[in-house]
Amino acid sequence: MKAKRIAFLAVSTALGMILAYVEAILIPSFGIPGVKVGLANLATVFLLYRAKPYEALISGVLRVVLIAVLFGNWVSLVFSFSGLIASVGVMWLLKRVRAFSVAAVSVSGAVVHNLIQILVAVFFVGAKEVVYYLPVLILGGVGFGLVIGIVSSILVSKVPDFHEKPGREA
Repeated sequence: MKAKRIAFLAVSTALGMILAYVEAILIPSFGIPGVKVGLANLATVFLLYRAKPYEALISGVLRVVLIAVLFGNWVSLVFSFSGLIASVGVMWLLKRVRAFSVAAVSVSGAVVHNLIQILVAVFFVGAKEVVYYLPVLILGGVGFGLVIGIVSSILVSKVPDFHEKPGREA
């Protein structure tokens, strides 16, 4: 991997971390635990469209691990990591189909992230009643996933493709 590409991914990862931190300190939680805007997902969705899919995943994993180490704990790491892996996988598959807009891909990722987090909660807490919380999380995921998707779509349309071209030095 070329130095320019590594720098691009490092900046994208750092931007995701900064957006997560800004969200944590500035944006209210709406009084509903687990419902958040997901500003850091701007970096992930952007990278799905402007880098290679595995790079979006690597950047997301680095972001989640670093945020958990710096500001969270192992429980937040498990929830975030499981949601990230599932959502990036679904978003990548939908992007490959090419029948979905950036916003639709983002919404799908947000909803899958919430579904997986409920499953993880059922596993960790052992109380199946947390499933009743799913409609609230899905509504939040659709709404905020749409906002993140629209902003990501604008970014993707303004920033040129970053895939390395054969024979070009970075």
